Order: sequence, then C-alpha cells, then structure tokens
Amino acid sequence: MKGRSLIKLISTVVKIAVASLITGAILTRLNLSAEEILLELGLTPEIVIAWVEKGMRWATPNIILGSMVIVPVWIVVYLFRPPRP
Repeated sequence: MKGRSLIKLISTVVKIAVASLITGAILTRLNLSAEEILLELGLTPEIVIAWVEKGMRWATPNIILGSMVIVPVWIVVYLFRPPRP
C-alpha cells in the first residue's frame, strides 16, 4: 500500500513538472515572462515575495503549535489500532 501511494505521489509531481515545463515553453514562445504577467495584475516580484514571507511567518508558528497536539494524538491512535492481517 505504501509503495503505491509513493509511486502515485511521484507520478503526480512528474505530471505537474511536465505540464509546467510545457506551459512555460509556450509562454516563452509568446514572449511572456513572469514579471510581465505580474505587472499586468498590478503586482511586482517584490510584493509577491513579501506576501510569501508574511504567509510563512503566519503559518510556521501555527503549524508547530498544531503539531504539538496532532502528533501525540496520531501516535496514540497508531499504537492502539488493531493489527492488520
């Protein structure tokens, strides 16, 4: 079961990478860049980077706090589940 889910995950990542590569190649042939698309949306790369940093500053402590509850609960549930045949 674990092997199948890993293969499925890798397959999905490869599909996304190939689709992104093809889309990027098409956009490059159309003389479009990421900066031009952002400017068209009224954004700059600096603004996007600032948003990502702000999101990470918000998410990191919440992920750590949540994991302090979720991980021990998961461990207890894992230890007390019935054995699989």
